[in-house]
Amino acid sequence: MDTTAPETAYFRRVGDRRFVPTHHAGGAWSSGEQHFSPVAGLIVHEILRARTDRPDLVLSRIGFDILGRIAFEEFEIRVETIRPGRTIELVEATVVIGGRDTISARAWFLGAQDTGIVAGGEPDRLPAPDSLAPWSLTPVWPGGYIESIEARQVGVPEPGRATAWITTAVDLVEGEDADPLASYIALVDTANGIAVRQEPTKWMFPNVDMTIHLYRQPEAPWVGMDTSVVFGHSGQGLTTTVLHDLRGPIGYAQQSLTLRPQPTS
Repeated sequence: MDTTAPETAYFRRVGDRRFVPTHHAGGAWSSGEQHFSPVAGLIVHEILRARTDRPDLVLSRIGFDILGRIAFEEFEIRVETIRPGRTIELVEATVVIGGRDTISARAWFLGAQDTGIVAGGEPDRLPAPDSLAPWSLTPVWPGGYIESIEARQVGVPEPGRATAWITTAVDLVEGEDADPLASYIALVDTANGIAVRQEPTKWMFPNVDMTIHLYRQPEAPWVGMDTSVVFGHSGQGLTTTVLHDLRGPIGYAQQSLTLRPQPTS
């Protein structure tokens, strides 16, 4: 392997279920951590890789729980079907770093069928990203992941309220084709960073989970996020996002936040 070549993916596979992050996966809260967003997409990539025999079922909901620090080091992803079924299945995935369970994910897969005759209730579509000006997140956030993405701003952000499109030219796994679903979900955790209520140099508000509900399968490469952030009175917050692709809205994401002041030196 040419170690001097530019890195073009978030992860390299080093075993059947083992990966190492590249600098593109660098976290926003700490340089010694991975950003959760690409890891979430990789989890979906591995779930789909383990489920090639069930194309008749599609992802309806996936919930991630971040159990500890996502260290910037080699890790393993384990996938297991814990509730098999003909039309409904529940799949569990676990990220293990340094011998510890670090992320747990559970995904519901439901039978796909044509229900267009009764479809309705969707939010309004967002303006297309090609009609919008670029928006840099690097003045607010550090890290390799933030540097790897391209953003387009919809309207004028306010504290706790922003709408944007996000995309990236970085592959998910080096030398592998990722399903559009995995590539899409690899960008969704960015939502907590586009609608900041307080400067992250003064306040910490990392998410401890992320739950995505879909009523249509998303298409890459653009992820549209219509995001609102609420900070409560006792150290908790909530980021809520209407998710879009270029065809329109596709579902919702929510992230529970732990809110605290940055320590003073």
